[in-house]
Amino acid sequence: MSYGVKVEVWGPLALFCRPELKAERVSYDVPTPSAARGILEAVYFKPEIRYVIDSIYVCNPIRFTNIRRNEVSEKLPRGDGLAALRGEKTPYLYTPAVIQQRASMLLRDVRYVIEAHFELTGKGGERDSEEKHYAILMRRLKKGQFFHQPYFGCREFPASFRLFESETVPTAPENMGEKDLGYMLFDMDYSDPGNIRPTFFRAVMQNGRIGVAGCEVVS
Repeated sequence: MSYGVKVEVWGPLALFCRPELKAERVSYDVPTPSAARGILEAVYFKPEIRYVIDSIYVCNPIRFTNIRRNEVSEKLPRGDGLAALRGEKTPYLYTPAVIQQRASMLLRDVRYVIEAHFELTGKGGERDSEEKHYAILMRRLKKGQFFHQPYFGCREFPASFRLFESETVPTAPENMGEKDLGYMLFDMDYSDPGNIRPTFFRAVMQNGRIGVAGCEVVS
């Protein structure tokens, strides 16, 4: 048996970056399944369980806005990070030399309901059970506890959350009917560590609901 849960999340801004647009940040119309899973893992994560996203409900109208953000054009070399762990050097970036301003197209005034369940991964002990993890997850959702602040795509855009206990999910009138949102990032395939690949699915919103469970996934 798999235990299901509905979580309502909302915030002023969100950015679920399209991987095909790298120079300027452009958000998908809705959260990706991997971003939704990341929000749940921020609330409660254990190697013994794996979240599976079943549906994403889009409660508010899909609205975009544009902002400009300061970013850096370089990142620290991997070797510098390893050297810092060994205490050999202190890595740094001289921000004034590598700073640049980039435009971002964000979602604004977002509200979603994530419907998901979790499965055991087999990494737990003899006492490990779905009932135990479900009870912990429900307690943390009701108390507003989290391991780290949940966010919408980027850490600059925090997400508020709470347990959603209603049977029906209200959605905006603008989201009614069928809307084909095109191919979206589904997740990253880590089955081969030497060849990590992105996977995609065709996102279709029906009356504000995007069905993820059982969707066709392509590489």
